[in-house]
Amino acid sequence: MAKPVEVTDANFEEALRNHPLVLVDFWAEWCAPCRMIAPVLEELAQEYEGKLLVAKLDVDENPKTAMRYRVMSIPTVILFKNGQPVEVLVGAQPKRNFQAKIEKHLPASA
Repeated sequence: MAKPVEVTDANFEEALRNHPLVLVDFWAEWCAPCRMIAPVLEELAQEYEGKLLVAKLDVDENPKTAMRYRVMSIPTVILFKNGQPVEVLVGAQPKRNFQAKIEKHLPASA
């Protein structure tokens, strides 16, 4: 069963290179809204297994990547396609908002 994977400043670029579609949750342990969306991200990791990598980056421990993508408030969730940010969601959101952003960037089923 797929789960969100922890990424760091050190392996962030590698995760983007190895997966065409990556949903990254920029979060912190002390952030209540971050904890609110954590179960939603776990569900998304399972539902989109094989199509999407769901990753989590702790902004307190990995400030370089958070600064690079101008993450000013958390949770910020960025969808990367082929290594480029294509969608940004800031704050706690309902699951359907994440799904709508993801679905726009999935390849059409044959």
